[in-house]
Amino acid sequence: MAKVSTNINLDADLKRSAQLLLKDLGMDLTTAVTIFLRQTVRDQAIPFQISRDTPNAQTLAALHEYEEMKAHPEKYPCYNSFEEAMKDVFA
Repeated sequence: MAKVSTNINLDADLKRSAQLLLKDLGMDLTTAVTIFLRQTVRDQAIPFQISRDTPNAQTLAALHEYEEMKAHPEKYPCYNSFEEAMKDVFA
């Protein structure tokens, strides 16, 4: 199989740190990237979960609002229909 050269842009510190770790694991950056790409193609998916561990400010505010509403439902109106809610909004 023919090999091709590929360029990627990385943060210099990230590259250095990765190279040190990979050297300790007995491989170079090219081998690690090749392993990643082979597994990605084989599984038809990124081989690890990608998620945002820390909610942003808007999500945190919504979570706090939800907790407040859950803790004090008497403070928040509840409607049986959209029309009922609209009457309250435009009252």
